[in-house]
Amino acid sequence: MSRPKSERPRPTTVLSHLGVMVVVAAVLGVVVSGLAIPFAGVLGFATRNTAETMDNLPKELDEVALPQKSTILDSDGNVIATVFKPDANRTVVPLERISPMMIKALLAIEDYRFYQHGALDLKGTLRALATNVGAGGVVQGGSTITQQLVKQTLLAQAKTKEEKAAVTDDTYARKLNELRYAIAMEKKQSKDWILERYLNTVYFGAGTYGVETAAQRYFGTSAKKLNLNQSAILAGLVQNPSAFDPTNHPERALTRRDVVLDRMAQLSVIPQKRADKTKASKLQLRTQTMNNGCLASEAAFFCSYVLEYLKKDESLGRTEAERWRLLRTGGLTIRTTVDLKVQAAADKAVEGRVRATDQAIGALAMVEPGTGAVRGLAQSRPMGGDKERGQTYLNYVVPSQYGDSNGFQAGSTFKAFVLATAIEEGTPLDETLPAPATAIMQEEDYENCGGEPYGYGEFPIGNSVSSNTGSENLYTGTRNSINTFFLNLEKETGICKPYELAKSMGVDLTSPEGQKNKDGNFVVSPERVPFFTLGVADVSPLEMAEAYATFAARGEHCDSQPVTSLSDANGKVLKKYPARCTQVMSKTTADAVNDVLEGVINGGFASAQALDQPAAGKTGTTGGSGKSPSVWFVGYTPNMATAAMVAGANEFGTPIGLDGLTINGVQVSASGSGLAAPIWGDAMKVIDDDLPNEQFVYPSSVPGAGNESVYVPPPPSPSGGGRGDGRGGRGGGRGR
Repeated sequence: MSRPKSERPRPTTVLSHLGVMVVVAAVLGVVVSGLAIPFAGVLGFATRNTAETMDNLPKELDEVALPQKSTILDSDGNVIATVFKPDANRTVVPLERISPMMIKALLAIEDYRFYQHGALDLKGTLRALATNVGAGGVVQGGSTITQQLVKQTLLAQAKTKEEKAAVTDDTYARKLNELRYAIAMEKKQSKDWILERYLNTVYFGAGTYGVETAAQRYFGTSAKKLNLNQSAILAGLVQNPSAFDPTNHPERALTRRDVVLDRMAQLSVIPQKRADKTKASKLQLRTQTMNNGCLASEAAFFCSYVLEYLKKDESLGRTEAERWRLLRTGGLTIRTTVDLKVQAAADKAVEGRVRATDQAIGALAMVEPGTGAVRGLAQSRPMGGDKERGQTYLNYVVPSQYGDSNGFQAGSTFKAFVLATAIEEGTPLDETLPAPATAIMQEEDYENCGGEPYGYGEFPIGNSVSSNTGSENLYTGTRNSINTFFLNLEKETGICKPYELAKSMGVDLTSPEGQKNKDGNFVVSPERVPFFTLGVADVSPLEMAEAYATFAARGEHCDSQPVTSLSDANGKVLKKYPARCTQVMSKTTADAVNDVLEGVINGGFASAQALDQPAAGKTGTTGGSGKSPSVWFVGYTPNMATAAMVAGANEFGTPIGLDGLTINGVQVSASGSGLAAPIWGDAMKVIDDDLPNEQFVYPSSVPGAGNESVYVPPPPSPSGGGRGDGRGGRGGGRGR
């Protein structure tokens, strides 16, 4: 179908536009060769002034690297997302990876004498002028490919609206600029280089730049595999990508394709018979969605975490804006740690327990001990902006600097930090401490590194589960999660050491060191209080998975790592991200913690989540009855640490109580074992068969190992005070 009459360029317009080319070519002839061409003064040109203008221009155009999209890969090399600026949706490919038929089609319709002429082609311009005037529209191009490349390059380099307008301004001066640059380019570069650069630069419509991306967008193939039909369609698009867009204007695209095929036959590039056969076929599109960013990724929030992580990497640029520009225009290959099988298990586990529209958020993070590799991140609220469907752009699984969520209180999962500190200081595993149903504690009994007290003074503490004997040891007090036992244990360790241990294990706590108030006194962190062991700090599932991975790795802490390497567009590795690990506790301490925490799954609150291999973990519930804003279970095998969380939150993410809420269609009573642990189990039971079946190392050298019997100490003497009162004496505490 021919274009509507109203859309056709008038013959006078065509003549004017191509006339400019002829005139400019003549003027340039004066500049280059000094020959006086008779029509050099057409339309009032002053040849001398034009020549002076040309001489004042830079001799060469800056040939900066073409902006192109970056690709994010999973741990097996599968693409999980691409990111790009709107004008950088391209993948640069060498000429040998472009179909010869595509090259022939483009040259036939745009510049068939490309390899015979220089920067200018006066003969081709005159030929196009005559052809187009006769056709009543623009059928053939008048500019050479080199001239077009100059224009495309100038347009890409323009930074402001004014600069872009100057590049597209239909003036003689602009044409002269392009011609000067074109001559310089032809002198400096080979014809193959120019053609390759052009095919990777030109716009093909639908937000696609370069022939490789166009081939993927319209036909789901690569530039190397383009056939005659596909090549003719793409070559025809170059003249007017909007008007001939095959997805929006299929009939126009067919007409334009046939023009290209006829031109190829006219030039004997293909036989007329083959051209006619191809013209009888349909467009045969296989359009692909060109996703930009993480929204459509099968690991959306992991993808978001990767980008935020890299934007914080100062080695990639001086400012965050520079780093973001590099990520969207640098043609990087970003290799990550996510395992899509693990990711799928995490997604299914969370979605199966918490609905997107529930007044709660389910979240899961999975980290590999010994490397810090983040294998999967999932949350119940999917990525998006439709709040009615429960969507959000907040990443609740990662620390606030990567996802803008402040996190949620972690509850009794923090008891593990006090437990580890006590063991590191030599406390036997069978040491007994008082564990009454309720107790009145004194803030002054808790050593806190010299920080200024908050003024709690005397405060009550109670248990959600009562002690059968009134005393517990490290095994039973942990397995039953007895609050009063751990407040007494924290008297022995102090607050500072467990606090610092948690930080060294990856928990992002407020650091008060060196901070003073207006009176000059050192200020205590809001988390570094006697209630620290009860998990009053706001944290993310990723932080807790990272921390507990330290126990699994026998005391070696590794920073969470979502990226393994960055490569440039040519495949050269720009940066590697090796594991960053530090031994933060002795191996025997970690072994002892593992031995204690195994009891939480083997006969403890999370026994329903037992796996086919050894596993350990800790439940966590925050707040009192009816007020619990979040519940947790953080568990691990020797080779995978997983933190699961369910937090009450309205559509804005503001914390609310969980008790009484309807979650996944059921009204709940909040507990870590009842809400969070099943999410952990659902994910881990899918992947545990793929994990090496390793054993925890038994802490045979740690005093009290394996002895879970509880010794009830005698009442403390009035003069015992301090450590003696709290533990009933070290000898009596061991029950020996």
